Amino acid sequence: MELYTLVQSGITFNDGILMMQDDETEAEGKALLQKLIDSLEKGSPLSAALTESGHFPRYMVNMLIVGEETGRVGETLKALSEYYDKQDRQKTAIKNAVLYPAILLVLMVAVVLILIVKVLPIFNDVFNQLGSQMSPLAVQLMQFGKWLESTSLFIAAVMFVIIVVAIISWAVPGIREGILGVFKNISGDRGISGDIAVSRFTSAMYLALASGLETEKAVEMSANVSGGVKSVDVKYSKCMELIRSGQTLSESMRSAGILSARDSRMLSLGERSGATDTVIAEIARKADLKVQDAIEGIVTKIEPTLVILTSVIVGVILFSVMLPLMGIMTSIG
Repeated sequence: MELYTLVQSGITFNDGILMMQDDETEAEGKALLQKLIDSLEKGSPLSAALTESGHFPRYMVNMLIVGEETGRVGETLKALSEYYDKQDRQKTAIKNAVLYPAILLVLMVAVVLILIVKVLPIFNDVFNQLGSQMSPLAVQLMQFGKWLESTSLFIAAVMFVIIVVAIISWAVPGIREGILGVFKNISGDRGISGDIAVSRFTSAMYLALASGLETEKAVEMSANVSGGVKSVDVKYSKCMELIRSGQTLSESMRSAGILSARDSRMLSLGERSGATDTVIAEIARKADLKVQDAIEGIVTKIEPTLVILTSVIVGVILFSVMLPLMGIMTSIG
């Protein structure tokens, strides 16, 4: 977005990146910008400077090459900014959707463990002093708590190994992508995974079309960026085949199952009026909102479910202890 602003202001990339370097506070950022400046001073175009730095996505570089060839660098930079901003929002929303339920789950497990490991033995001593015993369920839970306490070191060691393996797997890009690929193929193009695929594909399509790319090449590039799931890749391949056979973009995307009938009709109107990229941008915006709503819907269902589940478990444990105790107190009274 900063580069787009510079282009609109008539400032050269070289001077603009020098200005950005002056405002940069981190040493790593300054070093990266200096690499770009060095490349630009040699006469390299912006896309080549980004490639030589080795810090920018291939898709971004390819789109800039197209923008430079078609004379639409400004539009390409703006579209790239919107594209990566949208991707970042989606990733943040997904992380939050996983984080909050995970925290609630940990708290729920901690509460239950404290009850069965620490609280139930205290009640058991009280019952023994009164010459009685807890309910069978409470006794079984207490025995389970004693077993957990006796094997706590082993369980902690296993959990430590699992956490270390998980961190290493996530830190190594190849392993991380492989694991994510397995989960993506399991979910396929159903539910929220399908909505995310549509959102990313249409966003990439808008970027490609705004950069001046022809339709078939735009579909191919968008498929490379948003693909990776077998069922989704099949749709993209079918869409490209239909376009090569002479069908319009709207017909191809509808027949391939990428867009709904409603969105396809809207895209068809855009094609006839010469506003294909504008309509694709609107479809991408609606798809992004649909993903956000779906993620929020999942979170709003998971949180109360975990709270209710925790309350029920805690209630069952306490009632299994308190009811016999109340019976004893009544008989004493």
